[in-house]
Amino acid sequence: MTLDHSDPEGAIAKAAKAYSNWGRWGEDDVLGTLNFLDEAKRREGAALIRRGVSFSLSQRFDIDGPQKGWRRRTNPVHTMLDTGTDAALGNQGLPHGIGGADDVIAMPLQCSTQWDGLGHIFDHGKAWNGRPAEKVVTSDGDLVTGIEHMAPHVAGRGVLLDVGRVVGQDGELPDGFAITEEHLTATAEAHGVRVGRGDLVLVRTGQLSRVRRWRSPHAEGSGGGWGDYAGGPAPGLSFTTAGWLHGSEIAAIATDTWGFEVRPNEFEHAFQPLHQVAIPHLGLLIGEMWDLDALAEDCAADGEYAFWLTAAPLPITGAVGSPVNPIAVK
Repeated sequence: MTLDHSDPEGAIAKAAKAYSNWGRWGEDDVLGTLNFLDEAKRREGAALIRRGVSFSLSQRFDIDGPQKGWRRRTNPVHTMLDTGTDAALGNQGLPHGIGGADDVIAMPLQCSTQWDGLGHIFDHGKAWNGRPAEKVVTSDGDLVTGIEHMAPHVAGRGVLLDVGRVVGQDGELPDGFAITEEHLTATAEAHGVRVGRGDLVLVRTGQLSRVRRWRSPHAEGSGGGWGDYAGGPAPGLSFTTAGWLHGSEIAAIATDTWGFEVRPNEFEHAFQPLHQVAIPHLGLLIGEMWDLDALAEDCAADGEYAFWLTAAPLPITGAVGSPVNPIAVK
């Protein structure tokens, strides 16, 4: 797929038509590309567990997260409802000396490591499978493709494509670097791993490594903050990978960046055009802000880039996204 800069809307429409999965799994489908992840693929993934070592691929959920308030996205606010002090003072009204702690958290569902649900993005008023957006997502939430439907399904064969290590310098890609199908293929070949139907693909760009280094209070010239990690320039998938995402028949894809695709976007006056094709037309499950660094180090050390991965979204009824703590096991 080549990039036609002269007609962005036409290019988006052409890709949407060419790579549409509408009707592929019936008019009532709510899983999209997760349909590719079947029992056989889960058995294949489970068989990859050899050493029993596990990796959490989640960033932390706390007030020091990357959000800056864009479209009312804030960092989590964690509040204690009951504390050890309350128990010690006998303020909890519980019998026989028992005490406890309790807490609550308030946060947008896509403020840290997360999945984009099928109701998250529309194209010209159409949601996944060609449904009218206004009938899918209302003030009551996603009435049709709420992310709770995906909760039992996101577990299978994970594959890491460490593009930062293979294509970049010092394990990182620069902001604005567009990852093409050729980059993805070359990385898979360098790792000696195949990518195919039903896989859960993780693409490491190295941007989070760079941001983490910048945030370190011990780093020379450290800014002590996240900079433009949330919404700013970033390496990411090129719009031209829409065909690869469709043809490879992967079940899901996740990156270590805020927005999955390259930023600034490749078209002028466009906002997340690959999202506009991938979610409502391909029905692709997209993950963002995953922490892939420790897993990448282990894969580089043992040469194994495929593993068991479980990454179930919280079954929040009607949600269009969900926090997740993905666990890779090798």
